[in-house]
Amino acid sequence: MQTKPFRIGTRGSPLALAQAAETRSRLMEAHGLPEEMFEVVVLSTKGDRITDRALSEIGGKGLFTEELEQQLLSGELDFAVHSSKDMPTWLPEGLEISAYLPREDFRDAVVGRTAPSLTALPDRAIVGSASLRRQALIRRMRPDIEVIVFRGSVETRLRKLNEGQVDATLLALAGLKRLGREDVVTELLDPTEFPPAPAQGAICIESRIGDHRVLDLLEGINHKPTYDAVSCERAFLEVLDGSCRTPIAGYTILDGDHLQFSGLILTPDGTREHAVSIDGLRGDAVKLGKQAGETVRTAAGPGFFASWS
Repeated sequence: MQTKPFRIGTRGSPLALAQAAETRSRLMEAHGLPEEMFEVVVLSTKGDRITDRALSEIGGKGLFTEELEQQLLSGELDFAVHSSKDMPTWLPEGLEISAYLPREDFRDAVVGRTAPSLTALPDRAIVGSASLRRQALIRRMRPDIEVIVFRGSVETRLRKLNEGQVDATLLALAGLKRLGREDVVTELLDPTEFPPAPAQGAICIESRIGDHRVLDLLEGINHKPTYDAVSCERAFLEVLDGSCRTPIAGYTILDGDHLQFSGLILTPDGTREHAVSIDGLRGDAVKLGKQAGETVRTAAGPGFFASWS
């Protein structure tokens, strides 16, 4: 019987702490355990410390997970809570994504200062975003807009916006909802026109492969529909060598035992793109995601992304 607290690893941003707290609450409810059976361990990651450059310039998604994963592998943590869209496609040997919490709304939200929507922004407006996907989609929609790198926590980006550094910024609606900041949203973007990042809106939990004590605990909160949907999207990314260096979008809609996946790859300037849509059984989620990835990769040809060969 477990006598010492489970150690939950997380980053220290308000959003990351909210996600860790939600995970802890769900585990307490699922297993009838008191709060003292869970210790939240806050770690600073390289991605948190370096905020003046685009992630693509300093190493990509793993910058938000490396320190947490090192302590998972050493046994200092029992499991770690992440925003799923921050997870690298390939995890360190010995680790796996064991569970997903129920997914929040995966849409992108505009927070406008000088206009409420992207289409209403004045000519040559400045929009802040660190995401290559968002940058490419903005340029596709409004080639006249200047897009600048805009990093930091949700609160930091909202402060920069209010200071007048940009005319608008884009944030994940899920994060704003988890922080209770939906009030700042001025436009919600239609995913058919402005598709989200794969896995956006989902919280995942990473643990050691074969640690049955932890796996049994996490199984009690794993949300299977989210698991299937995000597994499809991550399989799409895997085929495309998806990282913060490549503008890739994709989302899955579930309908009973069926799923429909829509994916998109763009050049960073938003002038060229290849889209794919595929549907099938939820049980084939990974296979369908990989098939979608192969389809757009073949259509795009070698060299569409600089990382391809």
